[in-house]
Amino acid sequence: MARPAMGGPGRRGQMAGGKRSKNPKKTLGRLLYYIRDGYAVQFGVVLVCILISAVVNVAGSMFLRVLIDDYIAPLLLEAAPVFTGLIHAILLMGLIYLTGIVSTFLYNWLMVAISQGILKKVRDEMFGRMQTLPIRYFDTHTHGDLMSHFTNDTDTLQQMLSQSVPQMFSSIMTIIAVFIAMLATNVWLTLFVLAGVAVMLVVVKRIGGQSAKYFLEQQTSLGKVNGYIEEMINGQKVVKVFCHEDKCKEQFDALNDELRENAKNANTFANILMPIMMNIGNLLYVLVAVVGGTLALSGVVGSSITIGVIASFLQLTKSFTQPVTQISQQFNSIVMALAGAERIFELMDEAPETDDGYVTLVNAKYDKNGELVETPEKTNIWAWKHPHEDGTTTYQQVRGDVRFFDVDFGYNPEKIVLHDITLYAEPGQKVAFVGATGAGKTTITNLINRFYDLADGKIRYDGININKIKKADLRRSLGIVLQDTNLFTGTIRDNIRYGNLEATDQEIEAAAQLAGADDFIRRLPDGYDTVIDGDGGSLSQGQRQLLSIARAAVADPPVMILDEATSSIDTRTESIVQAGMDGLMYGRTVFVIAHRLSTVQNADVIMVLELGHIIERGNHAQLIAEHGKYYQLYTGAFELE
Repeated sequence: MARPAMGGPGRRGQMAGGKRSKNPKKTLGRLLYYIRDGYAVQFGVVLVCILISAVVNVAGSMFLRVLIDDYIAPLLLEAAPVFTGLIHAILLMGLIYLTGIVSTFLYNWLMVAISQGILKKVRDEMFGRMQTLPIRYFDTHTHGDLMSHFTNDTDTLQQMLSQSVPQMFSSIMTIIAVFIAMLATNVWLTLFVLAGVAVMLVVVKRIGGQSAKYFLEQQTSLGKVNGYIEEMINGQKVVKVFCHEDKCKEQFDALNDELRENAKNANTFANILMPIMMNIGNLLYVLVAVVGGTLALSGVVGSSITIGVIASFLQLTKSFTQPVTQISQQFNSIVMALAGAERIFELMDEAPETDDGYVTLVNAKYDKNGELVETPEKTNIWAWKHPHEDGTTTYQQVRGDVRFFDVDFGYNPEKIVLHDITLYAEPGQKVAFVGATGAGKTTITNLINRFYDLADGKIRYDGININKIKKADLRRSLGIVLQDTNLFTGTIRDNIRYGNLEATDQEIEAAAQLAGADDFIRRLPDGYDTVIDGDGGSLSQGQRQLLSIARAAVADPPVMILDEATSSIDTRTESIVQAGMDGLMYGRTVFVIAHRLSTVQNADVIMVLELGHIIERGNHAQLIAEHGKYYQLYTGAFELE
């Protein structure tokens, strides 16, 4: 079967990463929507608490001037100093600081709750959107990179929401409050501090810009590494069988070296930024003391600069430069988080699978007048429910008549893999597709499921264009057993029930018996309640396939698709399963794809495909008599390679 090209490790990360967020304002706006949508009140309390904390910080610095000029200096001149006023002032300041401590604790505690709530909602929406995406999306994106949306990207978002956002708001409010206090204290010293801060901003722009670039490249490299690791874990048996360990390590080392280099550069710039900023702040602190002392002694600005003013201003300088340093420190986290958030929103903005169908599948029964009517009970009679524009509804019993008319299809528009396919599968018929790998056998079944839509032609199911049938109902009418089995962590019973969530324990066991799985299940430690992990790694490939067949059997669909369902089962087990499958297929339309020609000899119609064309059709005897491609395959080898 021709399949769409798969991307390499981290392919999507390469597309989205390695560059800045395309529209950071828009991305930030979408993040703020989540805050407004469910946490507006809590975030309002956070802002109030941050403001209180900033004001307390400024009040502490301003208090230093009052403490020195109004209390300590006068007391030094008194012969019998009275400390009552000083004690009251200190107690008042202690109360103010306590208020600041409570406010800081409260806004940090609230931001943790807000960030985790937002992340839960983002993950829910992201996972929900992923369930609506077409199969084409998963065929063209690596699983490792998709996983990185739920891990790396959400981790950076969590760090920004819980740490960077409150830190940024706190720093901005502190800068504003301190700046006002500095202006009120002394304008000349304020202008000098602003000149020093301008130098700090230039350093931030130079060093921070380089750091941000490498942090984004680090995220891209991380996506590549994660994608490669995911592929190697899934293909570990193949790696060991072909002794590919050394080559895998070599390839991983190359990817890991790239990650190390980008991480080294990113963290080098990030790590030197903080010390440089702190030292500039310390230098500015010293210069403020020198300039303030010089102005006070020279009397150029009069007597406005006292010892208390200088002490207070030094504290304000620290309070002013520290938030600037903190903002620069959070800059890289915010850049990475916005890039991660943009990747998350790109997934959320992917176009969902379209479904314009309106015909649905329902349980039905015949009433006393012999008319087909809908019923909530399971009756083993399926019907198509047709709503009409005039408000009436008609029911049509599902027969399993599937017909292709002049169907063309390509996974890529420029490369058609099916050409002019016309076929008829009448109710109850067993239709087999044979042909070499890549002939288009599985593609035909993908079209029946509407995993992909046609380039040209029509497919009719019981005379209904499948585009008019809701996809969920169409797929519910089709039981599928794939060559690749997929089991889930849980009990054997739960894995079989996956085919029909309403199935009773008795129906599950009956389906297992029909598939030939009951015998080995009962030999397991806990029988049907045995828990399997990691896609059923403790079971043999054949046992996993039997469970997959039982899962399809419990769904009790009117049409079955068996995509090389017995390819992983030994010949003896196949004969047991075949007997059960014959019972499963009785009265149903069945499409069979098989490499073993022995499994399709009893098919009503066998279609031989080659390069997307049906080149022969007929039953086994007819095709053998024609001495064509099927005859060559059958007499040359019993299995197609």
